[in-house]
Amino acid sequence: MPSAGGTVYIETYGCQMNVSDSELMLGRLAAHGFTPVDGPEGADVILVNTCAIRDHAEQRVLGRIGELKRHLREDTVLGITGCMAQRLGPVLLERAPHVDLVIGPDGYRELPALIAGARDGRRAAVVDFDLEEHYEDVPARRFDGVRAWVPVQRGCDYKCTYCIVPATRGAERSRQLRDVVREAHEIAARGITEITLLGQTVNSYHDGAHDFGALLRAVGAVPGIKRLRFTSPHPNDFSDAVLTAMAETPAVCEHVHLPMQSGSTRTLKRMLRRYSREEYFACAARIRAAIPGVALTTDVIVGFPGETEADFADTLSAVEALGFEDAYTFKFSAREGTPATRLPAELTVPDEVASDRLERLIAAQRGITRAKNLSLLGTRHEVLIEKGARRGGLLQGRTRHHRTVLVSGDASRIGTYGTVELTGTTGSTFTGVPVAARASLPMAG
Repeated sequence: MPSAGGTVYIETYGCQMNVSDSELMLGRLAAHGFTPVDGPEGADVILVNTCAIRDHAEQRVLGRIGELKRHLREDTVLGITGCMAQRLGPVLLERAPHVDLVIGPDGYRELPALIAGARDGRRAAVVDFDLEEHYEDVPARRFDGVRAWVPVQRGCDYKCTYCIVPATRGAERSRQLRDVVREAHEIAARGITEITLLGQTVNSYHDGAHDFGALLRAVGAVPGIKRLRFTSPHPNDFSDAVLTAMAETPAVCEHVHLPMQSGSTRTLKRMLRRYSREEYFACAARIRAAIPGVALTTDVIVGFPGETEADFADTLSAVEALGFEDAYTFKFSAREGTPATRLPAELTVPDEVASDRLERLIAAQRGITRAKNLSLLGTRHEVLIEKGARRGGLLQGRTRHHRTVLVSGDASRIGTYGTVELTGTTGSTFTGVPVAARASLPMAG
């Protein structure tokens, strides 16, 4: 194998920020002569980009690292990157002797040199934070030719008691607006029309001169960008200026993922979410007033230490009252190094109780989602065709409200927009029929 370059396979777990980081890693390595491949078989370098948000995610990755041993030749370099790498550091090298590199999110610039060192037998763990690192000079090698993920902020200052992110991503810092806009122009020049701005609490973005509202206006004004999304915001950071910018920027899509985590003020206080149930409701109302017809989705954790049946009832009632389009629901997972692990042991919610609550929450949200989706049948929407669907002969697209629609058509339609009438729903996704757009027909998002 040559001392530089070769083939590289990157396997990504976790959030969109990890997807974006994998694109950065691939861009960095491509500039040094590496060629990406679609699988680990025969790859010269294998990188597993990891998530640490829940114990289940880490256990899955540990199992996968074990499975990858069968693909390793004597000269293959195996690296673990991302949040799990940052959290465990050199411990991973001890636990997995076949792993050569452990690299946290601020160490990707050193990948070519670290791989060269590993080829000479030098194992390494690089997990120092660099609060100046935004990889501005590293061009991403994007996996998707239809949508682009653009980090505008790294790290987090909120320090919710259950969350490992401040320990794995460091303190919050924002990119300069001009650099984000430059990247948006580069994306548009490639024919990509949809951008999602990424940050741990993305709407707290501030580069010292510009807030998130200014960023939305600037990116939304880039010629060729037709859709602008962002994730994940914090309920405390929807200022009037941000809401006005969302309402007045045509590219901003009518969908907000608004993490709630719990509908109980008591639980929210122990989570250190910094808002009450009533304040969350008020935030949702302000968003809906600013963007009529907006689709709201959310995150909810059940079984947080000290959660009583009454607290869970508050969560259920909040989900029902707020009428989310969808919800990502989880059982609490204690993460070593987070304040939640220091709560009194007697507050622990038994796993069987948490599992029961999760099942009840999922059932409630599925009912809400299905009812909302059934009410949309027969309506027409603008859909961006993103990729081929898993069902044979169908394409997958998405509305501005982030609803997934399956339509017929061939691959030539990927990356194009069209009007679709919704004809069926499984409760979570839609089927639709392409129709000729006519100005006289009202369209939903």
